[in-house]
Amino acid sequence: MATYVVGDIQGCYDPLQRLLEKVQFDPAADHLWCPGDLVNRGGESLETLRLLESLGDRFTMTLGNHDLYLLREAWKFPEGGSANREMDMVLLAHDREALVSWLRRQPLAHWSSEHQVLMVHAGVIPQWTLEQTLACAGEVEQVLRSEKFGKFFSKMNRNPVRLWRDERTGWKRRLLISNILTRLRFCDINGKIIPGASGPPGSQPAPYKPWFKHKTRLTRSNTIVFGHWAALGLYLKKRVLGLDSGCVWGGRLSALRLEDRQLFQVPGKFNRHPFF
Repeated sequence: MATYVVGDIQGCYDPLQRLLEKVQFDPAADHLWCPGDLVNRGGESLETLRLLESLGDRFTMTLGNHDLYLLREAWKFPEGGSANREMDMVLLAHDREALVSWLRRQPLAHWSSEHQVLMVHAGVIPQWTLEQTLACAGEVEQVLRSEKFGKFFSKMNRNPVRLWRDERTGWKRRLLISNILTRLRFCDINGKIIPGASGPPGSQPAPYKPWFKHKTRLTRSNTIVFGHWAALGLYLKKRVLGLDSGCVWGGRLSALRLEDRQLFQVPGKFNRHPFF
């Protein structure tokens, strides 16, 4: 039995199939993890969702920003009609409701006591401990699984606040938690984020740093696996495991076996600039 963590798939169904074949994935014994962004841009998001949902409890994920985007489109267009054709294929599918409901139940942060690994899509600000990360994720998860999920999506991406404060409440707090966990790349020492910055380390303005570079980060003793950052590329350090190797941009789809940290890769699909 093995646990494989695969980086951002983004609808790249064929590379995912090839990667699973390469590692000889056994759905009866092995586990597959993904830190999010299952969908969008790869052209085969519907097939990807169906495959991963079919794995049941053998698959563990955290929601990424593109997964939230799909959920927002599902809320906005209950009969289909999204301008994003790839998303609309999901919204018009006969099993749309089952797939959307399954996605809404997924967490924004996952802690494995067995592997002593925290998984999030994007990152964690310096002020959060492991426990606070899971608790904050739980606040948003509760809303996504409730009758209030539509209100969350109606407010998503509208004038978001950028600076974390523990005393912040209400929708501004929930939306900032979501942005931290699904969009973070750079922040300052106080936990102020730049949600839209997507370039490589060094492209950010001062005093911002890659979130994992802050020496005061309270999760430095925890191993964190994440994706979201194609411009960073594959980034494998002792306690920081970045697995977005740009499959959808013509890079590779990567999987890391947690038991021995062996890396497996297959070629991606397209040849595009990784920052867009």
